[in-house]
Amino acid sequence: MNFKTIWHVCSKTSSGPEGNNLALLLLRLWLAQEFLFAGYTKLSGGLQPPPWFTELQFPAPLGLLGPQLNWLMAGSAEMACALALIFGVGTRAVVAMLLYITYVAIYSVHFDLGWSGWNMIETEAGNGFKVPLMMALMQLVLLVQGAGEWSVDARLNARVRPRDMVAA
Repeated sequence: MNFKTIWHVCSKTSSGPEGNNLALLLLRLWLAQEFLFAGYTKLSGGLQPPPWFTELQFPAPLGLLGPQLNWLMAGSAEMACALALIFGVGTRAVVAMLLYITYVAIYSVHFDLGWSGWNMIETEAGNGFKVPLMMALMQLVLLVQGAGEWSVDARLNARVRPRDMVAA
């Protein structure tokens, strides 16, 4: 598929419900790949968090859990939530969890680095709170709109609702 083909498909579906569904799917996929990468980066490095992570201050109640448990929970949750986003399963609950993870990341890691500062994080992706804030805004769209019709959530909801309510 090339850009011209993608543009043609998007322009045909950009108005009306199909365009909304495409936009929600693309938003889910974009966020999912970001969280998959973040989770994989954490978990592929082993069970021990890096030194910069052990020095962070976490909001309550996470501050009571210790850096190793926070590291494992964050990486596992990011990957599990990303997979759920890809398929659109439990999207609003998943996005609420990701919003909390994003809040903790901004609070603990990114805020002190400023708006777009480059920092102590050991990857080139390390930055201030600008990118996590943009991700949070994208997450808010999914929290309000849901996954869209191209999701497992929509299929499950269609089975639960009586047929006469679907037509209304």
